[in-house]
Amino acid sequence: MITLGALNDIPTIRHGFFTREGGVSSGIYGSLNCGVGSSDDPANVTENRRRCAAAFDLPADRLMTLYQVHSPDVVTVERPRAAGEPPPRADALVTSTPGIALGILTADCVPILFADAEAGVIGAAHAGWKGAKAGVIEATVQAMTALGASAERIVAAIGPCIAQRSYEVGPEFPGRFLDEDPANADFFAPARREGHSMFDIGGYVSRRLGQAGVGMIQRCPNDTVSEEDRFFSYRRATLRGEPDYGRGMSVIVRQN
Repeated sequence: MITLGALNDIPTIRHGFFTREGGVSSGIYGSLNCGVGSSDDPANVTENRRRCAAAFDLPADRLMTLYQVHSPDVVTVERPRAAGEPPPRADALVTSTPGIALGILTADCVPILFADAEAGVIGAAHAGWKGAKAGVIEATVQAMTALGASAERIVAAIGPCIAQRSYEVGPEFPGRFLDEDPANADFFAPARREGHSMFDIGGYVSRRLGQAGVGMIQRCPNDTVSEEDRFFSYRRATLRGEPDYGRGMSVIVRQN
């Protein structure tokens, strides 16, 4: 599990970006696959998620996750979900309730964990390029603010994601971002293939956090694609023609 100093400095908050190590799944899902949407054995996924919750001294039903759909939608969590209650379709969660862990699943997309220590408000967001561009970051900050947080007090930790050196995009891709803001050219570098580019999604997310007024931003340097022993990767699986891929968990919880 990886932690970042910006959140480690808050005594009432615990967090972690889990690696793929320490679970029970095997094969392409080895070993801490937490993706309910994968084709892994559901019993293995359940146990892996239980282990993630247990790392924070919580029962499994206190770990809240989503049916992620690459949207800007945010859910405010006030209580654990009842048994059998389906997860909401959204891409971020916020809460001010102690003892509820917020979890995000990723396999190259950007996991972001948020905390305002003074207000006692936390958040977690899944930022793929679609969700980030559509405003999931700003929506998360707004939802936290509605619970009493202040953007300038929020600490945001950007977890392991696909690095620019691993993220080649086609000629149609950069225009989506340049139309939004010509300054987004900062996040594209020429690829070896003519007309293609390398995209820095972590840098783009970091800038959107800053533009949303977030007071402190810390970014993890890991590359989920190239660090195969540590992380699941959709892109790596796709390039290899593998039939599926595991999903990694990122968690934040307010203790008191």
